[in-house]
Amino acid sequence: MFKNIKVENNLPLAEDILREMNSGSWSTGYCGQSPERLKLHMANQKDFDLVTMRAKEGPCKGDYYGLPWPCWGKPELKHPGTPLLYNTNLHVMDGGGTFRARFGVERNGVNLLAEGSYSADSEIKDGYPEFTLAVLKKLGWDKDLSPEELAVIEKIYTDPGKIETVSWSTDLSGGIQRVAMMHGCVPYGNAKARMNAFGLPDPIPVHREPIYTPRVELVSKYPTLPDFKQFRLPNIGGSVQKAAVDKGIAKQFPLILSSGRLVEYEGGGEETRSNKWLAELQQDMFVEINPGDAQARGIKDGAWVWVTGAENDSRARVRALVTERVGKGVAWMPFHFGGWFGGADLRRNYPQGTDPVVLGESANSITTYGYDPATGMQEPKVTLCQIVAA
Repeated sequence: MFKNIKVENNLPLAEDILREMNSGSWSTGYCGQSPERLKLHMANQKDFDLVTMRAKEGPCKGDYYGLPWPCWGKPELKHPGTPLLYNTNLHVMDGGGTFRARFGVERNGVNLLAEGSYSADSEIKDGYPEFTLAVLKKLGWDKDLSPEELAVIEKIYTDPGKIETVSWSTDLSGGIQRVAMMHGCVPYGNAKARMNAFGLPDPIPVHREPIYTPRVELVSKYPTLPDFKQFRLPNIGGSVQKAAVDKGIAKQFPLILSSGRLVEYEGGGEETRSNKWLAELQQDMFVEINPGDAQARGIKDGAWVWVTGAENDSRARVRALVTERVGKGVAWMPFHFGGWFGGADLRRNYPQGTDPVVLGESANSITTYGYDPATGMQEPKVTLCQIVAA
């Protein structure tokens, strides 16, 4: 894994790491952003238009700044990057693209490939599957592979019965990607947008009210999914939603609370809150509350408040930030804090020298039950709450 990565001063060379990523990222479009190309962008920023983000002149002419993902083919091919996904108004070598043909060409008698839609100047004026060597041969485009590219394919795929299955995503020569784009086609194919997500609980999206909703009158019409067993645990969202309605949770906790990110902190904040320069920028855990909601509760900007959650008598003591950035009936908290719980400072529990500069309540301590039915991921982003002066 590391044979191509040089070590200098006991540190791996970042450029070699990126080259290794390039060589192994054919299927994800991180193959064209070599360190040399990115450094060239940094050295010639003056050549890039501030609106289109494309270089008008100079050694980077035609590139979009930073080679936005996906950037196809070998770096030498100089794909410009893709500023907007699925833009059929541009040639693929100008950053154009189509919807990916990832789920085959047909399902239950329905054609999954695009019909009458294709990127600008494509030589195939319709939908097409992902490119393989077999597809190139059927089109007669295999003759456009260079002897060097073909030699790489033949060296890796020594079984004659399998060589034609080599695809744009596994061809280490990059030749299949290059030839497809030379003919104006996107290597991953040209398909319809998949609006029928047949692997999800709701193949065609429908509205479902959150488990803890302020609009309880909508639950009967738009209920969450019934209880079911999911992976290793039961998903009891249906029961929890019914109990929330029966208990009148929306009246007791009338504010919608969401959580999100601050520019100065990362993740749970254990690292960034341990940096004194970053910690100085935001020293207190806080909740944003609308002026109307604050006035109704006798809350002043900067004052300590209790935010209470709808489950387990959860509560958090935080500063109030009274602002119109949130609408009436809505509150917002960052999720980067920890080290307090239920109003108690737990700094004494940290081993010596490990406590961050800044501590605060964890937003997740007052969020509520809920699991995404497709991934099993918990719901830490939105719930109902109440806020009162501390």
